[in-house]
Amino acid sequence: MGWLWAIIVGFVLGVIAKAVIPGKQHSPLWLTTIFGMLGAIVGNAVARAAGVASTPGVDWTRHLFQLIAAIIIVLLGDMAYMAVRGRRKQERRV
Repeated sequence: MGWLWAIIVGFVLGVIAKAVIPGKQHSPLWLTTIFGMLGAIVGNAVARAAGVASTPGVDWTRHLFQLIAAIIIVLLGDMAYMAVRGRRKQERRV
């Protein structure tokens, strides 16, 4: 059940991150989900380091850290995806 929640949370974070980032992102949905999962992991680590990993009630601060991390990872990951994808297209033309 833990993996299912990780996939669901990663999907939601990735889609929200894509919606927040201006412009069009070209990475496929499965890759966006992985980026969102990585954002959740990084956000949890940052929240733990900041001392807000577990609070009574809803952990809004932790969720904010997760979302910010997901936005950064989706942005950088999409740039890397386009760089690799563009390089492959150039190799096919040659």
